[in-house]
Amino acid sequence: MMARLRIWLLAGFAVLVGVGALRAQTAPDPAQEEADPPAILVADQVFITADRQLIAEGNVEAYQGDVRLTARRITFDRENGKLVIEGPIRIDQGGTITVLANAAEMDRGLQNGLLTGARMVFDQQLQLAALQMTRVGGRYTQLYKTAVTSCHVCEDGRPPLWQIRARKVTHDQLERQLYFEDAQFRILDVPVFYFPGMRLPDPTLERATGFLIPSVRTTSQLSTGVKIPYFFRLGDHKDLTLSPYLSSKTRTLEYRYRQAFRLGGIEFEGAYTRDDLIPGEDRGYLFGLGSFGLGNDFTLDFDLKAVSDDAYLADYGLPDLDRLRSQIGLTRVKRDVAFAAALTHFKSLRDGENDATLPTSVADLYYQQRFFPQGIGGEVRLGLNAHGHNRTSQQDVLGRDIGRATLDAEWLRSGIFGPGIRADWRMGLSVDKFAIYDDSNYPPEVTVTTPRAALALSYPMTRTTARGATHYLEPVVQLGWSNVHGGSVPNDESAFVEFDQGNLLALSRFPSVDRREDGPTLVYGLNWSRYGPGGWQALATIGQVFRKTADATFTETSGLSGTSSDLLLAGQLKLDKGLSLTGRALLNGDLSFSKVAMRGDWSNARSSIAGSYLWLGTDPAEGRTDPLSELWFDGSYRVNDRWTASANLRYDISDERATRAGVGLIYQNECVTVDLSLNRRYTSSTSVEPSTDFGFTIALSGFAVENGTANYRRTCGKS
Repeated sequence: MMARLRIWLLAGFAVLVGVGALRAQTAPDPAQEEADPPAILVADQVFITADRQLIAEGNVEAYQGDVRLTARRITFDRENGKLVIEGPIRIDQGGTITVLANAAEMDRGLQNGLLTGARMVFDQQLQLAALQMTRVGGRYTQLYKTAVTSCHVCEDGRPPLWQIRARKVTHDQLERQLYFEDAQFRILDVPVFYFPGMRLPDPTLERATGFLIPSVRTTSQLSTGVKIPYFFRLGDHKDLTLSPYLSSKTRTLEYRYRQAFRLGGIEFEGAYTRDDLIPGEDRGYLFGLGSFGLGNDFTLDFDLKAVSDDAYLADYGLPDLDRLRSQIGLTRVKRDVAFAAALTHFKSLRDGENDATLPTSVADLYYQQRFFPQGIGGEVRLGLNAHGHNRTSQQDVLGRDIGRATLDAEWLRSGIFGPGIRADWRMGLSVDKFAIYDDSNYPPEVTVTTPRAALALSYPMTRTTARGATHYLEPVVQLGWSNVHGGSVPNDESAFVEFDQGNLLALSRFPSVDRREDGPTLVYGLNWSRYGPGGWQALATIGQVFRKTADATFTETSGLSGTSSDLLLAGQLKLDKGLSLTGRALLNGDLSFSKVAMRGDWSNARSSIAGSYLWLGTDPAEGRTDPLSELWFDGSYRVNDRWTASANLRYDISDERATRAGVGLIYQNECVTVDLSLNRRYTSSTSVEPSTDFGFTIALSGFAVENGTANYRRTCGKS
């Protein structure tokens, strides 16, 4: 070890002296020395010949900057500054490019020279094998009679799954581009395509102008078509992707534009279409997203959605939306202050809904501030809430427009007394001012005032078992009161009510303030949870609401109609084996369910399964004349290291038929990914027809294509 260390020191000194003498006969340039650092040589044996050649033998390693070279023997000629290197040779540069060769003749900076029997490997994935390789100017690498592939090449001579053969390949290290001349694309060594010239990004370049992965899509409505995306790099912070989609029945140009700014970013995507489904008409869609920080904790966001017709999204396999919401909003949230303002526009894609009689234009303003008065203790919240929605129809009742402003003040205080009983007290007052237009059933102005108060008592208890599991049990009871004064107003904002553990203790369970619960209420509940250090954990909630008089505004399946509510049951179970179950149900007085929602997830190293079940009882007030029962299922199974199968299903149990179904199959190895999918939509309407969609994509790994974290290696044994 000491002998090798002495040789390392002597060799390093000799190379530094030799290289320094060869660089210039004038005084050294500090800037040049920083840009071109000195070389360092490590070897088992180093000696200098009579003609002043430095020779290093045995486990030779040379370094300069981010370049590392290993070889069997290196000869350094001081007179011409050349390095003659005998292999096997390995040159690593920056941790991303590796060059392997049998022999080489390089300059002293390892930046220029000639290599024979060479291979260049990018990110240990894409490899270029050539008879001869030339390094020019420390920037360009020229390879002659080259084979390019990211597949594992077997030593028995069997061809890789795919490869590109070219007469010449030039790698521009600065631009990180590969230029091919007289190239052939081969599958199992069979020529498939010929390209006189071709340019591809090397794997180290994340964003480069050029073609992206093409895909083939076949549908029962649009026939077989091909989509060929082309990516334009418009700078470091913006780009554009154009994707022509052509079949015998459609001519579509899809587009996506992205730009990042110092304080935010925007993204727009859409398509322009002329097809045979609606002949002679322009079709398309436009979606846009953006977010900007405006300073002083303000954030501006927008979300734009527009479509030419109700069926376009379904026809072209885009997100299955039944209503489009476009919104621009301004928010500011700090510890004691919250502000939000938004303008929203809705467009319905549902059959039977008329946009003219729907509140398509909506404006909202929300402000709340917290105070902590020392005199009375507790917390005071002051809020302002303004809302307005407009229908384009001018008909009486059907074209009703409403404006509302709400002032709210609330005082909250909590404390613990006795053996650990927690008391939460709240008092508040709300004043709602309504302006009603185009509805003769209501006066043009209505004022509603609602004082309220509530006292909640809870007794949280914990217990830790000998195995370290912690159980938490909390019984809760709340006595509440509210008194609504003023005229009646239309119910435009609170038509659908959800009763869950989140609003069990609320004094009003309506989703908006255009409706408020009236009268005294009594609530009881019980929360239980279990947390284990490495085992399963569970949560459960049970609760019920009692009131003096029934509120006719609550629908039958809301769980809140009558003087006593349905029994709320909610829970979650998580096991350490990857299984998670979540459920919520409303159990009415005759021991039947009004609503049931369940969700299950299970996953391990090879499989993943997720499913949901929903049951809603008959409720004409919510537009259901028959019970609704549906099942959703998604799953995938990794057959082996290369094959993955998946399936999805949406089944209407009430109608005993599937509404959507699909299967998928993915093959992936170290150099190629093939994705096959088949999806069927069974539902139909006046604007949407049932359709079958077949998708096919193939991606060649190695050209700046993300390949996940899995490692794949071809087997070179006998097949």
